[in-house]
Amino acid sequence: MKTLIKKKTTISDKDNLILICDKKSNLKSFDFSKSELGFIEKQQKEKKEIIAINQYSRMIFVVTPKKEKNTNQHQENCRMLGDQLQGNLKDKKSVLIVDLKGNQREVLVITEGMALANYTFTTHKTEATPNKLETIYLCKNANKKDIDELQNIIDSVYLTRDLVNEPFSHLTAKDLAESAKKAGKNSGFKTTILNKKKIESLKMGGLLAVNKGSIDDPTFSIMEWKPKKATNKKPIVLVGKGIVYDTGGLSLKPTANSMDMMKVDMGGAGTVIGAMHAIAANKIPVHVIALVPATDNRPSGNAYAPGDVIYMHDGTSVEVLNTDAEGRLVLADALSFAKKYKPELVIDLATLTGAAAAAIGHFGIVSMHEGAEKEHATLKKIGEETHERLAEMPFWSDYDELIKSDVADIKNLGGPFGGAITAGKFLAHFADYPWIHLDIAGSTFVKAKYGYRGKGATGMGVRLLYHFIKNRA
Repeated sequence: MKTLIKKKTTISDKDNLILICDKKSNLKSFDFSKSELGFIEKQQKEKKEIIAINQYSRMIFVVTPKKEKNTNQHQENCRMLGDQLQGNLKDKKSVLIVDLKGNQREVLVITEGMALANYTFTTHKTEATPNKLETIYLCKNANKKDIDELQNIIDSVYLTRDLVNEPFSHLTAKDLAESAKKAGKNSGFKTTILNKKKIESLKMGGLLAVNKGSIDDPTFSIMEWKPKKATNKKPIVLVGKGIVYDTGGLSLKPTANSMDMMKVDMGGAGTVIGAMHAIAANKIPVHVIALVPATDNRPSGNAYAPGDVIYMHDGTSVEVLNTDAEGRLVLADALSFAKKYKPELVIDLATLTGAAAAAIGHFGIVSMHEGAEKEHATLKKIGEETHERLAEMPFWSDYDELIKSDVADIKNLGGPFGGAITAGKFLAHFADYPWIHLDIAGSTFVKAKYGYRGKGATGMGVRLLYHFIKNRA
């Protein structure tokens, strides 16, 4: 499904309306009866933010967003108003938002919340019942460039949600790579897909080890957006974990509330593909490369096992203590591969650890960094603005001791505490450039509705990455 955002220069008496106003706004030109105006005035005095007027032939919502000293909190409140409005309009085909305050930023943020809330995933429903709301119109004061940008962002978040919601039965590593290629054709970035033979020639021992138990070949996707007038001489590289299904391998997961959700373990890859789609579609003048190592992780007679020693793309030997700590192995090969681009910054995203989800829940993203203090501070600021917030973990050198191995250079498990941090330390071993690690294990997928992020795949991280890259243009 798609939610369209368009500009409309006329208002008819059949248009469902959302009037963004304050107490001083003149509402008399909208054919309200005397009793309706009295009701609106009374509700505004009671500080009601959304006042619904049912005129039978149409619905009118008078929206008076409450004032907030904190701009970021005000914008998030506006998105949540959009979520509430969508709930009241999901059976209507269209709505027109009219700005009576002269605050287009507020209108765009409310529209963003509405459009994000309007997403449904009905691909496998034999009797699909998506929301009827198809089009959100913005009044004549709206800027077309802003509308187009927001449309591309919404489409990109939908793309990520679709990928994360898609079950493994319909999204193998090859399917994920083809989805990246299709997204590139739609938005303008180039995609190169490396097959198993090429992966073997590159000696990507982490990706190949995890893939040993699978009947499907792995893939390694390289996406590149290189505009002619890029503002950066060295590329920014995004890396997304693409474990399309994770049983845990021989270190088998339990089913309930664990393996039954593991179609989402490619959330990092899905987020990176969505972000690349938004960046290219909006023609952001920044050179960006994205890498997605992809496979499923299954047990079989040939699966890699606890106690194995594997050799990574950069030659590092790794002792495998738990085959369910597989995400860091495939990411490590991608991180070492990224060195060839001499990047100015690398950001990896992964549904990496239960420890990250346990630490902060689904309310934000766990972050760590090395050599990228300034970049991380900017990303954190943008996280507050988009409400895709970062919770920074300590990254003290003490944790390095926890991944040392007796039989190899390092091991893929750190011990009983600091699980999200030791996973980050493992990845840091393979990065020799400014690097940020985002563990999105908690925020990628929710079992209950979480505001405009909905239920299921949230798409969190797409808007964060997009606005971060845009900020560097």
